[in-house]
Amino acid sequence: MQSDLRALSLECKKKFPPVKEAAESGIIKVKTIAARNTEILTALKENSSEVVQPFLMGCGTKEPKITQLCLAAIQRLMSHEVVSETAAGNIINMLWQLMENSLEELKLLQTVLVLLTTNTVVHDEALSKAIVLCFRLHFTKDNITNNTAAATVRQVVTVVFERMVAEDERYRDIIEQPVLVQGNSNRRSVSTLKPCAKDAYMLFQDLCQLVNADAPYWLVGMTEMTRTFGLELLESVLNDFPQVFLQHQEFSFLLKERVCPLVIKLFSPNIKFRQGSSTSSSPAPVEKPYFPICMRLLRVVSVLIKQFYSLLVTECEIFLSLLVKFLDADKPQWLRAVAVESIHRLCVQPQLLRSFCQSYDMKQHSTKVFRDIVNALGSFIQSLFLVPPTGNPATTNQAGNNNSGGPVSAPANSGMVGIGGGVTLLPAFEYRGTWIPILTVTVQGSAKATYLEMLDKVEPPTIPEGYAMSVAFHCLLDLVRGITSMIEGELGEVETEYQSTSEVASSPMHSSEQQDLQSTSDQMDKEIVSRAVWEEMVNACWCGLLAALSLLLDASTDEAATENILKAELTMAALCGRLGLVTSRDAFITAICKGSLPPHYALTVLNTTTAATLSNKSYSIQGQSVMMISPSSESHQQVVAVGQPLAVQPQGTVMLTSKNIQCMRTLLNLAHCHGAVLGTSWQLVLATLQHLVWILGLKPSSGGALKPGRAVEGPSTVLTTAVMTDLPVISNILSRLFESSQYLDDVSLHHLINALCSLSLEAMDMAYGNNKEPSLFAVAKLLETGLVNMHRIEILWRPLTGHLLEVCQHPNSRMREWGAEALTSLIKAGLTFNHEPPLSQNQRLQLLLLNPLKEMSNINHPDIRLKQLECVLQILQSQGDSLGPGWPLVLGVMGAIRNDQGESLIRTAFQCLQLVVTDFLPTMPCTCLQIVVDVAGSFGLHNQELNISLTSIGLLWNISDYFFQRGEIIEKELNKEEAAQQKQAEEKGVVLNRPFHPAPPFDCLWLCLYAKLGELCVDPRPAVRKSAGQTLFSTIGAHGTLLQHSTWHTVIWKVLFNLLDRVRESSTTADKEKIESGGGNILIHHSRDTAEKQWAETWVLTLAGVARIFNTRRYLLQPLGDFSRAWDVLLDHIQSAALSKNNEVSLAALKSFQEILQIVSPVRDSDKPETSPVVNVPVPVLIGPISGPGLSRPFIRTDSIGERLGRYSNSEPPIVTDELEDLNLWWAAWNTWYRIGSESTKPPITFDKLTFIPSQPFLTALIQIFPALYQHIKTGFNMDDLQKLGVILHSAVSVPISSDASPFILPSYTEAVLTSLQEAVLTALDVLQKAICVGPENMQIMYPAIFDQLLAFVEFSCKPPQYGQLETKHIANAKYNQIQLFAPAEWVALNYVPFAERSLEVVVDLYQKTACHKAVVNEKVLQNIIKALRVPLSLKYSCPSESTWKLAVSSLLKVLSIGLPVARQHASSGKFDSMWPELANTFEDFLFTKSIPPDNLSIQEFQRNESIDVEVVQLISTEILPYANFIPKEFVGQIMTMLNKGSIHSQSSSFTEAEIDIRLREEFSKMCFETLLQFSFSNKVTTPQEGYISRMALSVLLKRSQDVLHRYIEDERLSGKCPLPRQQVTEIIFVLKAVSTLIDSLKKTQPENVDGNTWAQVIALYPTLVECITCSSSEVCSALKEALVPFKDFMQPPASKVQNGES
Repeated sequence: MQSDLRALSLECKKKFPPVKEAAESGIIKVKTIAARNTEILTALKENSSEVVQPFLMGCGTKEPKITQLCLAAIQRLMSHEVVSETAAGNIINMLWQLMENSLEELKLLQTVLVLLTTNTVVHDEALSKAIVLCFRLHFTKDNITNNTAAATVRQVVTVVFERMVAEDERYRDIIEQPVLVQGNSNRRSVSTLKPCAKDAYMLFQDLCQLVNADAPYWLVGMTEMTRTFGLELLESVLNDFPQVFLQHQEFSFLLKERVCPLVIKLFSPNIKFRQGSSTSSSPAPVEKPYFPICMRLLRVVSVLIKQFYSLLVTECEIFLSLLVKFLDADKPQWLRAVAVESIHRLCVQPQLLRSFCQSYDMKQHSTKVFRDIVNALGSFIQSLFLVPPTGNPATTNQAGNNNSGGPVSAPANSGMVGIGGGVTLLPAFEYRGTWIPILTVTVQGSAKATYLEMLDKVEPPTIPEGYAMSVAFHCLLDLVRGITSMIEGELGEVETEYQSTSEVASSPMHSSEQQDLQSTSDQMDKEIVSRAVWEEMVNACWCGLLAALSLLLDASTDEAATENILKAELTMAALCGRLGLVTSRDAFITAICKGSLPPHYALTVLNTTTAATLSNKSYSIQGQSVMMISPSSESHQQVVAVGQPLAVQPQGTVMLTSKNIQCMRTLLNLAHCHGAVLGTSWQLVLATLQHLVWILGLKPSSGGALKPGRAVEGPSTVLTTAVMTDLPVISNILSRLFESSQYLDDVSLHHLINALCSLSLEAMDMAYGNNKEPSLFAVAKLLETGLVNMHRIEILWRPLTGHLLEVCQHPNSRMREWGAEALTSLIKAGLTFNHEPPLSQNQRLQLLLLNPLKEMSNINHPDIRLKQLECVLQILQSQGDSLGPGWPLVLGVMGAIRNDQGESLIRTAFQCLQLVVTDFLPTMPCTCLQIVVDVAGSFGLHNQELNISLTSIGLLWNISDYFFQRGEIIEKELNKEEAAQQKQAEEKGVVLNRPFHPAPPFDCLWLCLYAKLGELCVDPRPAVRKSAGQTLFSTIGAHGTLLQHSTWHTVIWKVLFNLLDRVRESSTTADKEKIESGGGNILIHHSRDTAEKQWAETWVLTLAGVARIFNTRRYLLQPLGDFSRAWDVLLDHIQSAALSKNNEVSLAALKSFQEILQIVSPVRDSDKPETSPVVNVPVPVLIGPISGPGLSRPFIRTDSIGERLGRYSNSEPPIVTDELEDLNLWWAAWNTWYRIGSESTKPPITFDKLTFIPSQPFLTALIQIFPALYQHIKTGFNMDDLQKLGVILHSAVSVPISSDASPFILPSYTEAVLTSLQEAVLTALDVLQKAICVGPENMQIMYPAIFDQLLAFVEFSCKPPQYGQLETKHIANAKYNQIQLFAPAEWVALNYVPFAERSLEVVVDLYQKTACHKAVVNEKVLQNIIKALRVPLSLKYSCPSESTWKLAVSSLLKVLSIGLPVARQHASSGKFDSMWPELANTFEDFLFTKSIPPDNLSIQEFQRNESIDVEVVQLISTEILPYANFIPKEFVGQIMTMLNKGSIHSQSSSFTEAEIDIRLREEFSKMCFETLLQFSFSNKVTTPQEGYISRMALSVLLKRSQDVLHRYIEDERLSGKCPLPRQQVTEIIFVLKAVSTLIDSLKKTQPENVDGNTWAQVIALYPTLVECITCSSSEVCSALKEALVPFKDFMQPPASKVQNGES
């Protein structure tokens, strides 16, 4: 301040001394104040008048520089709030003077503003003066000042009212009372108001005066004023400070009494004015509507309605009616535009609209303001289309502020803008040639006006084309949005409140119940009132809205606009639905539906106001022919799809535009979000959707969802890419629409289902009589709806499934296929759904769900049945373990399939059954098990598909297994059930009827199973018989122990023997015709190519099975009482089978025989010794995979007796109850065996091509039975029986083999192998001899018989047996073991050599054991053996097999080594007399055989054979000659002759030279020599005769040697250089060797045993030998050397004569 004052004094120093002085004194004053007071500002304020004074004086100088300085200082003071009221008054007066002098105008305004805003010291007169000052400045010539002043005025007015508000705040708590107490009647009096309020009141009152062109009361000094400015100020006060007017009666009074009349008065020119009428003669220019005032008036009206509607109800009615009038077509464009903007401002305030409705529309005699507003908007929009706007030239279309381009020139009536040039279309409405662009006017929900804000414009602006339309359009949208959101919000509140209070009311714990009920009823009243308001609002506006929106929808060419229109229609429809206003709801829905379909589409539902006409059979889809529309028609929409109309006779195609698709999506949206309020409109919605779906070519896929599919007939649907991308979305929404049905209440859901059913019925009617693609929309959607409503399925199950079952019977295959698809999907879903309570506890629901599945069995279409069965299969897979009481139903469906229903059906049904058997037997009630058995059996008998029959047999086996494992549980349950049924039957007085009745229920279950299998065992198809047979016997075998004992009787006689009889019957009568092929391209093996052969297999199986059961269950059957009768029947069956003329059957019969004799314990197939692979080994017919289980299961024995029995081996007969009866059984078996054996091996009388000759395996098996059988009958077995046995054995071995089988019997011809038959025969004899061996004495007489039998076999080695008159080929050529493969004979005699040889070995072994037995000695067994051996020995090289004679020799040696001592022992008895000559002849025949060795014998072979001869000679020298005195003389003589003959073996002339050296048996001769010599020189010579023989032999030998040597020397000399013939050389060599051997032998002998004569002869050889030295042959020389060497021992010095007594 001091510096300001100093500056001031400086400035005024020269010109204005008084001011300077004032300033200086001011400085001093300030200093003083500052020095004295701590609170400087307060002190300054107290003295402010004095402090300010210098500055005021400064301003008074009117010097600009000084004035500016002073004003600045004053402002600084003010801003520090140090100005008192008086000072302020002085300042204002000073400012007024400046103003009047037009000095520093902007500074003045600034100062005023600071003065009034910083504090509240200025009021009343001063305040009014300050305000007037500002007004005055507003009307100066200077533009800047004007504007600044205007702003200042606005701010000052605001400050005045803000002060009042602040004041109210301060006094808020205290203010209430006095107002209440004073019922102030004089409303004009201001005395009640506080200071600030008073100022405000005065100010506002004067503003009204000024606008009304009257003199102000308070603002004294105003010179001029404009109405526009006044209206603006009024508006701002009303808008900014509504609470002032609402809280203070005085102000309210002003509103009513001053403002409203003023407004109405000012409006009058606008109301009276008609555009185009001749201008009225009145000279007053005011009479024409004046844009600035009119626009401001509308602003004021908007504020009044918005803020003070509650105060000014009547006035508002007038205002609103005015607004509506301003929309009339004869008003100026700009007026209509601002009126629409004003209405828009109202439309965004739904609460306000609601109040209108309550205050006017719902009052009896009031204008229907709300309805009028809506209708006015509607007719306004309509008028815009009908009357092209005049006023603006049509060519200058403003493109609107959303288009960057400038004005687009286009004639108003041309629909498109530059269509040729490909310019993008502006968003626009177009209707009957009127084209109106859509401009972006405001953001949705806010009414941002354009022309109501043009406060600076004086002339009416040009309104761009389309502006008014766009605002009106937004009005509608905001109106709808506002109303619906408000009502729905309130509805929601009411509902939630209602729920909560009703809950409270229902809870008894509340003490203040009375009050609660009270509140509830209040609420009810309140709701009734609200509901009335809501309904009135909707009823008031829906017609107008619908008319306007439909028109716009029709005209819209812009997607966004269309979207908004549709959204509005949708929300209205939903709102009407919620409020239960059916007519309006249906009207809106119909509008959307019509929008979705092509124009003029014949859909009756939409053309009638209600859907009631549906009931009288005029179907909504049929009807007028579809109008063809072409794109050139009035719609300028892009065509996005061309499809077929859904009609019985579709004519041509229809087109869908993108707008149709948009409408469709809205429709979907509506149904999806508001399904609960649609009620009967579902008919409309669904019918429309069905048509759209059809035109778009959507087809149902799994679960009922619709997917794009190709249209099947007619010109196929054409879809643009735009719509292609939309389709998945549409189909998705369609699905979601039906998914959302789960949120509907029961009633709405029934509406939906009924609508779908009636649609479906229509579609069915259309599809009759033609096989065109039907519309499956309804069926698919019924399915979807059912699926999502599973949680309450009971309420809709019957109508739903009842309808679908009808669909399933429809003749159109596609239709019924979908019916079945839907039905089965629903059933599956119903069963898998997690119900509450679960299905297991809600059997009624479960049966309800399964029932339609059963009903489907009544439909004959195979495709439906297939679906049904597939459904069963899936149910089993997912639900099988929880079906419980539903089982009979499910099994019934499988069993309902008949044989004639085609393979695929049977196959599917069968899959279900398989699943049941494999997985679900444990989960089903036991009473259903018999049904399972029946169903499985019925599949076995189906003859459509073999594999199914076979597999069903496998299932029966699995079932039996299950019965076995769960036996106890099943039995318990069945017995319980039986008891219950018995009780029921007794109550009703009827007999309980079930198959196999007397047996207990569990056994009956088994018997049913066996009976079923028994039926299958005689099926016409061999594979089925086979499988069934195997299964039947395995089952009885494995599980029979579970049966009661008495039930076995039924099993044996009713099941098994019955089956055997039927099979035997069929087999014997079966056809022998050849079957070419097994159907199709299956080849049949020749062992199965006639029906007879196929039945043979069945017979085999059956017999084997029965036998096995007899064997394994003997301990159960024997106590039954008629066991021996059963045994005889069984043996009879075995015998008739064994004697049947079929190798396979007969062989198998024997196997069964073996089994019942318990020769083999039951084995698994895999372990069974395979029968020798004869040709007739059963080879299965090739038929697909047979899943019959065969016998490949181990037998489970759980019974104690079975365990006790164990597995019987041959030697341990089973422990049997009754020994005697048992013996009878065994002898019966022996008799059967004998009958079979003698019958089958007897050679037939005549032979032709078809003569039946038993096979080897058969005979083998037959013979193999004997040993075991013998174990049981040996005690009574006598010679007669042995005789019988012998005959059979001999005949059996004699049977030939068919030529084509021989390679299998003998793996290779060269190997010596016994056939199984031969082994069996030997085994049989072996068993006998072992038994005799350990048996009592009387049995030993059988030995010779056994030897006879064996020796008969030994003879076969050289002479095969005859079989009747049959000619047979021998298998090997006698000489060379060569195979004659292609023998012309049909039958081949076996190679008996190995058999004979083995028999021989047995003979030797046996003889070794039994040589001393009395019977053996008496019966001349040894002689018989030698006699038998003599045959092969004499044949030697001519034997069929070389091994034979070699074995014969070794056997002879073995036998003699044992037999000779015995013979010597019994020499005296004469029992062996006849043996010796036989033996001598045998030796002779063997050692000097007549047969010639084969040409190809190698040296090594020859030498080996020679060593065998040598062995024989050794035997003679060790075993015979030493005991010569016990042996007949003749015999010894024969032996010596033989040795002599062998000692020098003159070569036979037939040898070629080359072979001589091999063929001469040097070793043999040597051995003979040595033996001769040994016995010649032995001192034990008992008889002179003996010695003579040997000596004579020697001399003969030496003489011959001498002769040979002489001859050789002669020839050598004559031949000169020529070599001698080879044979002569060989001979001489041999002689030389013999000489050396002789000398060796003589030396080894005791000297006294050698005759002197002999020595002389030996020495005489010496000169001859020496002469040979000259020979040329080196071989001779070496032999000579060896011969000469021994002579050295004869060389001794001559004896001295002295010794003899001479010197």
